[in-house]
Amino acid sequence: MAAVSSRLPVFPWDKLEPYKATAAAHPDGIVDLSVGTPVDPVPELVQRALTAAADSPGYPTVWGTPALRDAISGWVRRRLGAASAEHRNVLPVVGSKELVAWLPTQLGLGPGDKVAYPRLAYPTYEVGARLCGAEPVVYDDPTELDPAGLKLLWLNSPSNPTGRVLPKEELVRIVAWARGHGILVFSDECYLELGWEAEPVSVLHEDVCGGSFDGLVAVHSLSKRSNLAGYRAAFLAGDAAVLGELLEIRKHGGMMTPAPVQAATVAALGDDAHVQEQRGRYAARRDALRAALEGHGFRIEHSEASLYLWATRDEPCWDTVAALAELGILVAPGDFYGEAGANFVRVAFTATDERVAAAVKRLG
Repeated sequence: MAAVSSRLPVFPWDKLEPYKATAAAHPDGIVDLSVGTPVDPVPELVQRALTAAADSPGYPTVWGTPALRDAISGWVRRRLGAASAEHRNVLPVVGSKELVAWLPTQLGLGPGDKVAYPRLAYPTYEVGARLCGAEPVVYDDPTELDPAGLKLLWLNSPSNPTGRVLPKEELVRIVAWARGHGILVFSDECYLELGWEAEPVSVLHEDVCGGSFDGLVAVHSLSKRSNLAGYRAAFLAGDAAVLGELLEIRKHGGMMTPAPVQAATVAALGDDAHVQEQRGRYAARRDALRAALEGHGFRIEHSEASLYLWATRDEPCWDTVAALAELGILVAPGDFYGEAGANFVRVAFTATDERVAAAVKRLG
């Protein structure tokens, strides 16, 4: 156990605890904008589907019910522009973080292999590489990497933490380069439904992949779009050969999405109205926080999509965290996501309207 855990970085959120205590001491309470966890209700139709499937005494299957595969493949065709997606091109997973952390291990990677991800990125990409003993590699432009030994390339658009969206032309260029070198591409697209100043495009869109999913897999989650973080509902779509191999491995590992969650996922993917309703909530909170931060002397960079504002006052990120904690506002330091974020903070707009209003007032 110790040998494995010693490969990993210190769990970053533990370092935020003293600042959380400071923010919590504010007379009007803490406004926690540090973690992008949903706070709004689970849509009623999803709750009803979960309840209706509550009497599920048997084991679920790893691949999911035919109804679930219908729902995922149909959504992938409709929403991602991946016209040829079939059952063999989809695979449910038990939340996207589990998938990211254990994917390199399940792909059979290890010492001598490389896993690449953006210089500013979700920390679990690095964790996944270190768990299997592979070498983590960061990039600004993946096509400038040495392809020797590079087995897995992570893309993330829209980006966590920056909110940057990769244009279609850039995706086309990266996919061509990766295919030319036989490198498997996994594209984390969990914020794809949350574009504000740009329209995110999936790596599986026909204009990007040329109608072929070879060497490409997209990762999607219902946590943000449908407020289902507590359900652990996510899925993969793309290369049937890759997903078939993962399916066999995950069968042996018993990595099964619970049957009631499968039913809830079918309901969530079949309804667009609740997604638009939630987008409206987030858009209003985003506008209010952005104006308040800019009025307080912050500069916002990227942030054209996702659930975060990437903000800076051109000072060390922990100084910013400390100053905002004194106002009762907790944010995430940029260096959680890489050294390049040392002068930034990530501000989530996943708090209630009342708490966002409190933050706006304090910043004013």
